[in-house]
Amino acid sequence: MNHLRWNILTTIPADHPINSYGFSSLIAQLLYNRGVTEPSQIEQFLKADSRLSGDPWLIPDMHQAVTRTYRALLSGEHIAVYGDFDADGITGTALLVQGLEALGGNITPYIPHRLEEGHGLNSAALEYLQQDGASLVISVDCGITGISQTAKAKKKGLDIIITDHHTPLEELPPAIANIDPKRADSDYPFSDLAGVGVAFKFLQALYQSMGREAQLNGFLDLVALGTVADMMPLLGENRYLVKQGLNLINTQPRPGIREMALLAGITTDNLNTDDISWILAPRLNATGRLEHALSSYKLMITDSEDEARQIAMVLEEKNAERQRLTIKALSKAREQILGRGITPILIASDNDYPAGIIGLVAGRLTDEFYRPSLVIRTGDSHSSGSCRSIPEFNIIQALNYCRNLFSRFGGHARAAGFTLPTKNLPYLEQQLRQMAAKELAGIDLRPRLDIDARTTLHQLRGNTYKSIQELAPFGQGNQPPVFISQHVEVADCQSMGNNGEHLRLKLKQNGVTWDAVAFRLGNCLSEVHSFIDIVYNLKLEQWCGQERLRLNILDFAPANQ
Repeated sequence: MNHLRWNILTTIPADHPINSYGFSSLIAQLLYNRGVTEPSQIEQFLKADSRLSGDPWLIPDMHQAVTRTYRALLSGEHIAVYGDFDADGITGTALLVQGLEALGGNITPYIPHRLEEGHGLNSAALEYLQQDGASLVISVDCGITGISQTAKAKKKGLDIIITDHHTPLEELPPAIANIDPKRADSDYPFSDLAGVGVAFKFLQALYQSMGREAQLNGFLDLVALGTVADMMPLLGENRYLVKQGLNLINTQPRPGIREMALLAGITTDNLNTDDISWILAPRLNATGRLEHALSSYKLMITDSEDEARQIAMVLEEKNAERQRLTIKALSKAREQILGRGITPILIASDNDYPAGIIGLVAGRLTDEFYRPSLVIRTGDSHSSGSCRSIPEFNIIQALNYCRNLFSRFGGHARAAGFTLPTKNLPYLEQQLRQMAAKELAGIDLRPRLDIDARTTLHQLRGNTYKSIQELAPFGQGNQPPVFISQHVEVADCQSMGNNGEHLRLKLKQNGVTWDAVAFRLGNCLSEVHSFIDIVYNLKLEQWCGQERLRLNILDFAPANQ
């Protein structure tokens, strides 16, 4: 039996115009699967150039934001940039601080403490910034649901400009401007920018108004880093921002990125989105999860090689500690979940869960059990939780339905967080369980694996991999192409890794042999028959200074005899 739900996407109709555009049948199929079928669409998708960049003035309130900021710059006002403590917020804060300082601004960065202040705008922090002399606060990656905090600051004479990418509530904060492409009244053509992406569009409008837009390209490395780290879809404008940002990282890396990469064992001459997702982003996030994210921010802005190396070493140590804490908490959460039995929504709570890693634990639970998951750190008076979900269950909609129970909440369809009085926890659990049971009834709760095309191992030879790379950058919304090959002979299969958690295979079909690796499928060794059907993508791996292609097995099943 398949471990995942295999969904082989529809083959291009024989009479579809895309078949006449000169692409190979495989590339045409991949473009068709991604909904990119018109000549103008195809060219823009493949080139991923500035034509994908939207007009920043189409985002509501942009004129008000630029006008107020320009006035603050002219009069030398003290401006505070208030960013979230994850990689998206850190890179966005660095971008705005450096971008405004380049215009002569008097700028102070502020990143709240995850454990002591929590997500979003904090009234005590805003009061502190005002007492410190700030007359204007510009948020990054937070604030769009901070209605009461913004209202309180406004009464005290503090102006706030919000730049955010989270889903707004029906009521907007009483800010000078609410810059968010997800606003219901937005005409902006692309709503899936990261927080750093929204900050970049604000900076773009400001620089345009001053005739200095050409200077913006130097910030695109930060935009790429934050966009990929926050798992935003690499479609539309994000393709342009990430492609250009990766090029900057690989040709002119800032000291912090270079030192962080070197300590992690990679170089910045061929860094890709996977390197950001699995290597750089966890390190940038580590300090904010355990202590304070300010050191990660400093790593992004320093021009000193020595300082960058010292900070990168701290991040490396914190990331190792974060990994240990995650493994320990995950073990405890799994024990709780399995002890109660697998239900449509998974909820684990304990007063010992480190607040900085509960989102990671929730994500691991969702990955393993394919259920929406909540992991909650309980306290005597208040508790905080992180949620991760699946496409079939919109977690932010569910939280919005329970909004009367929260002190604070926010997020996306697949990831969210909240704080609430501990006494409200039983009611929250009851309502979420009822909603999940209703919405997920009758659904096959296994991850769906979309398969781009049927192919043979022989068809993947030659320039196939190089051609596929024309569709990069890959990531959320534009995953690396997935193929299925049937009735493949297993010439060899061995366990590898700690406790045999992975499989290494040698596969043959019609005289062609490929090496393959099946990560985290070591427990399925007994299911490996002489002939199997495999679902996989292609990976280029470095080995003894040489590059070689292998198959990355995502799932397999015994072949029909």
